[in-house]
Amino acid sequence: MTVRTGRVAAALALAWAVAWAGAGAVAAAVPEVAPAVFADQMTGAIVPVHDPVIIREGDTYHVFSTGLGGQMLDARTSRDMTDWKVEEPPFRQMPDWAAKAIPGAKNMWAPDISFVDGRYRLYYSVSTFGSNRSAIGLATNATLDAASPSYGWRDEGLVVLSTRSDDFNAIDPNFIADRDGRHWLALGSFWTGLKLFALDPKTGKLLHPGEKPVSIARRLAPIGAPAPVEAPFIIDHGGSYWLFASYDYCCKGVNSTYYTVVGRSKAVTGPYLGMDGSALMQGGGTIFLRADLEEQQRFRGPGHIGAFRDRDGTDHVVYHAYDRQKNGAPTLRVATIRWGADGWPVAEQ
Repeated sequence: MTVRTGRVAAALALAWAVAWAGAGAVAAAVPEVAPAVFADQMTGAIVPVHDPVIIREGDTYHVFSTGLGGQMLDARTSRDMTDWKVEEPPFRQMPDWAAKAIPGAKNMWAPDISFVDGRYRLYYSVSTFGSNRSAIGLATNATLDAASPSYGWRDEGLVVLSTRSDDFNAIDPNFIADRDGRHWLALGSFWTGLKLFALDPKTGKLLHPGEKPVSIARRLAPIGAPAPVEAPFIIDHGGSYWLFASYDYCCKGVNSTYYTVVGRSKAVTGPYLGMDGSALMQGGGTIFLRADLEEQQRFRGPGHIGAFRDRDGTDHVVYHAYDRQKNGAPTLRVATIRWGADGWPVAEQ
């Protein structure tokens, strides 16, 4: 696996509408055993959370997520991945370039966090609900420790822009460095699906601006009908690349039909296939996270994962789901990935 690191009813309704976005992250691998994590034991500031990603610096786990309740982005920390507290957000206001590029955008969506060449890279989305006039920006920091004199987010500006004339939506970014040292940014929500852009390793921005991206996943739908696929996240494990994607609809509380599938490929550019050979470019894949029967499952619409490998080599995912016992509140969840004898990932919640 590449290491990088994933109120009240009225307020929640606004949060669901705002959080159409997606995205992911993976943490740095250093030998040390982390505690076992069970989602139902989680406490603290785990509501409302949408589109979480996670990374570890030192003995602290950091989760970044879509900005809710007036924030640009939300930030949380934990020492054990179980008890979470709210931290200062990376941004207090929209960067000037983003406010001009996407008029009407009120917050930032679906971040992705990585550690590359000595700095943390935070990719983020800027958009308005239901539109593909969208942008992905990049901010960097020397540390995630707000008490450090080296702490300070530096906005690096635009990475990818989509407009109404494009067939993709520039939200839900996810960074992946392949085994050949090439850097990529996966992204996308609805339209013609998920895309992969080559990045300049030095800048974290597009390697070839204007170059057509690689298509890696798509849902098939009648002309003019929605094609619900979003939130790509790619990891490298066992000699294969694994693409996770969220299908169907988030942001509807307990009525959300969101779920997560996974496909495998020998190349980071695909093709990604499910265990049964079904292609993600044809709406296929193998189910990784899905709610049980409605009358049996407390947490509905699980999806928009961010994966990371902890210091003991254990793989985990963070994601959000809607809690039936809390009026459908979007809730932070954590699952451990178990790699089965067949080589495929299973989420142990």
